[in-house]
Formats: sequence, C-alpha cells, structure tokens
Amino acid sequence: MRVEQKGWALFQIYDIKERLAAKGFEQKPLKIIEICSGKYANQFLNRNRLISLCMPCKINVLEENGKVKIAGMRPTMISQFFPEIGSKEAEEVEKDVIEMVNNAR
Repeated sequence: MRVEQKGWALFQIYDIKERLAAKGFEQKPLKIIEICSGKYANQFLNRNRLISLCMPCKINVLEENGKVKIAGMRPTMISQFFPEIGSKEAEEVEKDVIEMVNNAR
C-alpha cells in the first residue's frame, strides 16, 4: 500500500550520495525518505510539541555489501522518550510504517 493510500504524506526524499558528491565526497547510495501522518502528528503534537524532534518519520534506504537495506527508528521508541504518547498509539504508527515499507520492497 502506498504512503498516500494509508493517509500519510511523502514530504521529501534526500539523496545523500548525490548531495555529498556535489561537495566532492564519495559515498555509497543512501536515501532518506521523510513521511508523515497528519492524524498522528496532530495527536502527538497536542500532547507535547517537543515530539517534533522525532518528526517526520524517516526511512533510510542504503546499500551495504551489495545489498539494499531499509532502516528506520521504530515509532514505538517515541513512547519511551515521551510518556504522554501511549504505547498502543505508537504501535499503530509503527504498524503503518512497517506495512508501507514491506509493500515498497
């Protein structure tokens, strides 16, 4: 399922290899993809605006040892840093993110 079909928005895709190459540095392929759910973002920010430090959700796509890897911070970690966010809500966000990543493979 695509990001938009889940009610999320694709904010930005950063091509780190390309940006560093423009500065004369060599790097293996690495892209950082930023996604956000307006619904969850609004709920979480209403409880603690410092949660913005963890926003938007970042998914990293990188090459390591000739293989493509997908990595990101698990949204359930947010409830450990910000107790105002219940683990159940963070699990809902994580479920969405994992589903979107799995469908993008």
